[in-house]
Amino acid sequence: MKENFIALARKYRPQNFNDLIGQESVSQTLSLALHNNRLSHAYLFSGLRGSGKTSTARIFAKALVCSDTTSSNACEVCDNCVMANEGRHMDIIEMDGASNRGIDDIKDLIEHTKYKPSLAQYKIFIIDEVHMLTPPAFNALLKTLEEPPSFVKFILATTDPLKLPATILSRTQHFRFNKIAPAKVMAHLEYILDTEGVSFEKEALEIITRNGAGSLRDTLTLLDQAIVYSKNCIDLQTVTSMLGIIDPIVIANLFEDILAKKSDSVFKFLETANEYEAGMVVDEMILFLKEALLSRKVGITPNDIERFFKILAEARELLHIGSDGEFVLALSLFRMIDIAPSTQNTTSQILPQENIIKPIEPITILTPVTPTKVLSLGEALFEKLNTRIMENDKRLGEMFRAFVEFVSFENATLTWKFFGGDEERKSLRENWNSIKFFTQDVFGRDIMIKNIPASTVKIQQKEEPRHNNDINVSSMIESEMNSSCVSGCSDAPIEKNETDILSEPMIQRALELFSPMKVRILRKS
Repeated sequence: MKENFIALARKYRPQNFNDLIGQESVSQTLSLALHNNRLSHAYLFSGLRGSGKTSTARIFAKALVCSDTTSSNACEVCDNCVMANEGRHMDIIEMDGASNRGIDDIKDLIEHTKYKPSLAQYKIFIIDEVHMLTPPAFNALLKTLEEPPSFVKFILATTDPLKLPATILSRTQHFRFNKIAPAKVMAHLEYILDTEGVSFEKEALEIITRNGAGSLRDTLTLLDQAIVYSKNCIDLQTVTSMLGIIDPIVIANLFEDILAKKSDSVFKFLETANEYEAGMVVDEMILFLKEALLSRKVGITPNDIERFFKILAEARELLHIGSDGEFVLALSLFRMIDIAPSTQNTTSQILPQENIIKPIEPITILTPVTPTKVLSLGEALFEKLNTRIMENDKRLGEMFRAFVEFVSFENATLTWKFFGGDEERKSLRENWNSIKFFTQDVFGRDIMIKNIPASTVKIQQKEEPRHNNDINVSSMIESEMNSSCVSGCSDAPIEKNETDILSEPMIQRALELFSPMKVRILRKS
């Protein structure tokens, strides 16, 4: 006759405080309370599902009814301990708050508190999922919970303490159960599999642990499923197939293709990714970026990780509102290719540094060899400014790098030369707020900008009226930075003409909001 199967979560349930996984502070406090006989009349255990709240409540209750009072741990051999382990102790009353949530159920419980324990020193009431009780039930419980008989102990457990009335919280000692660390869950899984005689791959256990999300019960449930599915040999391929997730190696190869800007390889990935949920693929990619950042993998910088993460976060939002998953995933991948840095040594970019062979080869240079130029402080900061603008807006960064040239930086004044035409001048004006923000961020809040228009775009007019109908990039920059005539001009700042003012984004937004019948533009007197 076959033995009855017992789930791993039940078979390996903790039996004493030393068996608790990842809750050292809780077990130590309760053990010391038992040892020093400083016991409260009511306890509240809260935390993530599967973190050990109910198990701790049963261990604590067993220690309270144990006949051996010399130790904080139950002796496991006396009659009280045996009955507690078998779930048939008359003085340990366990109640489910979800199914016994009414005022009548609480009245019955209060009636039981009037009678002394039958076998042990204390009568313990364990109420699981206590937040499910109705408001009248909570109100009926208040007085008894505040001043119970000396032989009564309450242990309340909940996954959502915020739903409990403040009057309940103030009458209990609150113990918060932490999310169990992945390393401790992994060690516990390895112990169980060694005990059960099941072979495993560590990478497969890492995926099971990650999907358990800090809940030991959920993780053990997945482990039960993996043992059956893999036929007592848990490996990476069977676990990824069972959970319906992409192999991490495939994700690593995908990022190599993105950094190498291999569009064809990304297309092939999209063809194979159709059988997976787009949300799952995005989550796996985010997890890969997290591991790449923490492990400092070669070939992908923190700036690259930040920009990729922003794209993937937007993709998650689009998927959340019900967008086409395949299209969102494809769009996100090609956006990542677009912002990926230039291809340099893309082979094995994501592999650990020690695995990369760096051959020493002569560098072929098409231009004459010149000594390496040492950048001054101003030039280095200006290069940093170019990089910041490029990271924020690639097109604006390319325009800024091509048409704006550093001249000098001294006395908190940045001087540059602008080579662009009308189209570039318009782009600079429209994006001036962003440029000003990055300039102040790199050079300092008090920076003033002096612009020297190139001869090809200078306005060839020696004398102009006070109110010129054209606008100069230099005057626009100076007025934005609150510096009058930094360029050395002698006339008053040149005002914008009516067409430019009406084309300003803020003015256009105001016109959309108010829909005026008539707009008047007044010049300064």
